[in-house]
Amino acid sequence: MNRTPAERCTFVKNTPDCDMEDGFINYLNVVFCLLPPNLTPFTITLCCMWLFFLFMILGLTASKFFCPNLSAISSSLHLTHNVAGVTFLALGNGAPDIFSAMAAFSHPHTAGLAVGALFGAGVFVTTVVAGSVSLFKPFAVASRPFLRDVIFYMVAVFWTFLMLYRGTTTLGETLGYLSLYVLYVLTVIISTYIYKRQRNYVNTSNQNSEYRPLLPYSEPTSRILLSSLNPVDSRKWRRKSWRWRVLKVLKTPLEVLLLLCVPVVDPDKEDKNWRRPLNCLHLVIAPVVCVLAFQSGKYGNYMIQEQFPLWVLILLLGFFLAAIVFCTTTNDHPPKYHAVFALLGFVVSAVLISAAASEVVSLLHMLGVVLSLSNTVLGLTLLAWGNSIGDCFSDITIAQQGYPRMAISACFGGIIFNMVIGVGLGCLVQMVKTNSDVQFESEGLLTWILAGSLGLSLVLSFIIVPLSQFHLGRTYGIFLLAFYVIFLIIALFTEFGTIHT
Repeated sequence: MNRTPAERCTFVKNTPDCDMEDGFINYLNVVFCLLPPNLTPFTITLCCMWLFFLFMILGLTASKFFCPNLSAISSSLHLTHNVAGVTFLALGNGAPDIFSAMAAFSHPHTAGLAVGALFGAGVFVTTVVAGSVSLFKPFAVASRPFLRDVIFYMVAVFWTFLMLYRGTTTLGETLGYLSLYVLYVLTVIISTYIYKRQRNYVNTSNQNSEYRPLLPYSEPTSRILLSSLNPVDSRKWRRKSWRWRVLKVLKTPLEVLLLLCVPVVDPDKEDKNWRRPLNCLHLVIAPVVCVLAFQSGKYGNYMIQEQFPLWVLILLLGFFLAAIVFCTTTNDHPPKYHAVFALLGFVVSAVLISAAASEVVSLLHMLGVVLSLSNTVLGLTLLAWGNSIGDCFSDITIAQQGYPRMAISACFGGIIFNMVIGVGLGCLVQMVKTNSDVQFESEGLLTWILAGSLGLSLVLSFIIVPLSQFHLGRTYGIFLLAFYVIFLIIALFTEFGTIHT
């Protein structure tokens, strides 16, 4: 921008696209109006630290609160592992990507951020993550599930490419796009059923007796509350490395705040993680957090009949419910309606993830303006890496523990859900808001390189893996990692004008 600081500030204040209504903070206003230009490098450094913290919120909320509650809900509904895996658990694993995409699709000028993130994450997961799994643990992949996932993902990528090429999508096309995942779920269920019938699979369950104390000990309520708010396992602390301890120290304050706000139901525990004093506190705090965080605090100052704050009414109702639960339950046994707390935890964690994702999108949009980077390149780098790095480490760990097939299935199965639901719901939300078709603002050659690279990586895997008799070895892993490096170099050269049409 070849303008004076005052002109930049005026431009930011008077331009509708610079009005970041979907976040708590207007970052462009902070950079160009509140702080002097000579502090811009310091501001960018602070924003990068804040971005790291937001990614930490996304990761912690999804892994420690969102996913466990989704698992508890699926157990309560008696869903099979296949149905739960491709619906609830896929939503849990892909929550940051999906909410980031929906937040980005709320405005046409940030839709490129969602496209870059989803395609960038797709390339990252199908090359870096899948390549790392093959590199660390060579194995023979299950042929039919692998081909099924790759084919469905190629269809999803091609459909998304057509939407971007046309620059618009209608309601009917969006609903058809979303139905692609429904078809994928049905295919998973039917193919699993056929496979079990062919193999005459018989489920056997072993009933392991658990140790039970002869004289049950009831802890005081205050001690239960304090132990429930302690996220540090002393035995785990002693075993882990110093790097893990440093990261844990950084995460602990955030974990304590989340433990105060979000209930977690664990169906694998005997008491299902019932913590009477903390769960009663959740009934007071969680609804208020939802009101204050929903749509970036839009309803935080809402007044009922312009006289009574909404959050105060929610707080009073929470106290009333908490008093009833506290007086009608005990510390030792969860109530029959304990599964309702899983639903509450799911809603609160979803709202928090959505709020954090909106902040990430707003912050990346500001960094793109300040650093003169396109939304697409920010999406395929920072946003894609931030949302996928957790999947990378977890899938490698799963493979090293002896489950490489599970890890490679997560690579392809999860990103199908992320792309179809992220783009589909994002478009649907924008249609509801604007009552019109969704328009895409393509960012030129970079978008086509991104889509083409993802499609090419899938086609190459579709050809190479069957030719190698479905054995994923170290050579295949090195090939995928090299593919990603070449893709990233081409994308960055395109962004900075070295490669152009």
